[in-house]
Amino acid sequence: MRSLKTAALLAAAALTLTACGSGDGGGDAASDGKTKLRFSYWGSDSRQKMTEQAIAAFEKKNPTIDVVGEFSDWPSYYESLATKVAANDAPDVMTLEIRGLSEYAGRGALADLTGKVNTADLDQGVLPAGQVDGKQYAIPTGVNVFAMLANKATIEKAGEKMPDDKTWTWDEYIELSSKITKGGDGSVYGTEYTFNPAYLTIFAAQRGESFYNNGKIGITPETLKAWWANFDKLIKEKGSPDAAKMAETAAAGQEQSLIATNKGGFGMWWTNQLGAMAKSSGQELTLLRLPKTPDAQKSGLFLQPAMHWTISSKTEHPAEAQKFVDFLLNDPEAGAILLSDRGLPINSKVLAAIKDKLPPADTQSLEFIESIKSDLDAVVVPPKGGGKMEDIIRRYSEAVTSGQQTPDEAATKLLEEANAAIAG
Repeated sequence: MRSLKTAALLAAAALTLTACGSGDGGGDAASDGKTKLRFSYWGSDSRQKMTEQAIAAFEKKNPTIDVVGEFSDWPSYYESLATKVAANDAPDVMTLEIRGLSEYAGRGALADLTGKVNTADLDQGVLPAGQVDGKQYAIPTGVNVFAMLANKATIEKAGEKMPDDKTWTWDEYIELSSKITKGGDGSVYGTEYTFNPAYLTIFAAQRGESFYNNGKIGITPETLKAWWANFDKLIKEKGSPDAAKMAETAAAGQEQSLIATNKGGFGMWWTNQLGAMAKSSGQELTLLRLPKTPDAQKSGLFLQPAMHWTISSKTEHPAEAQKFVDFLLNDPEAGAILLSDRGLPINSKVLAAIKDKLPPADTQSLEFIESIKSDLDAVVVPPKGGGKMEDIIRRYSEAVTSGQQTPDEAATKLLEEANAAIAG
């Protein structure tokens, strides 16, 4: 991903700049004497509105603190944040993805939150997803699972039935997708594919491989080639659009995806995206487990933080920043506003308080995650360089599906570049 790749490059300059720059430490006092906290995050218009409501609720309870939201869309978020961090102008509270956690923690940009924020009611099994070298540099905002979204109406309109997601295989998924395309009106495809690293992680785990292993990529060339073979089959059997159409669809964003526009039967997305996708489609969407390889011993699915709350190590207002993060995590009022937009809350009391207020899509997400919890792998915090993986995987995968590179050549080069990114 361009923004994360650029972020890594810019963050590399942070130590030099912060060593010689005086900066203001990322916070200051407002003219009315209130403490000003800067808070960076990304997302959609609906997320911005929710977040502004949560900020207003926090300020009402803490009248001496003003929280200034620094909002941007996803493509530009990390580039902007890395520039601020490198210039010693980091926001007091920053939203990060798990892929960028090791990078920012390793650069000394994040405060250790161990014992600084109340985590007593949080899911203790999820907290390690915010730890680097034993320190709690980040706290998950909420959790989600990478799953298959299915449009039952589209599938049945093509004369097909919903699959049994406890037993279906990748070949059955490809075959069903092809049948949906052929049974449609010519404007619908059985599925849309994705190069999301989560998909590759799950596929590899089903083959007994870990994405990361002892500081290197643990995925073999054979698994990469088998993964790409699925895309090749989908394209050749018309289960999905061709490479050019899929690249165009992916670039258009979530709301223009095939399943969100009722042009696809299936699509892989995170569970916290279900609500927005269902709203865009105007139809009911169902969450399913991803297919498995026939001899898989496990699903490969894993519970992952949607994102993390972090605090700048340079903030001049650590107590106020901690209070704000504590509010976002532990206050039922914040939970009732944010719901599952940043993943289902990991605070058991907050989740219990808002459970009856969740819209149908969020209730479905909660029930789905609960139903598969015993089959979930532990999440792994990517090492430094992890933020570059999505861009690397996408580039080589696009080269293979478009015929620009052979799977053998692409697998070799992908692993070389990915391991070099980790090595730094």
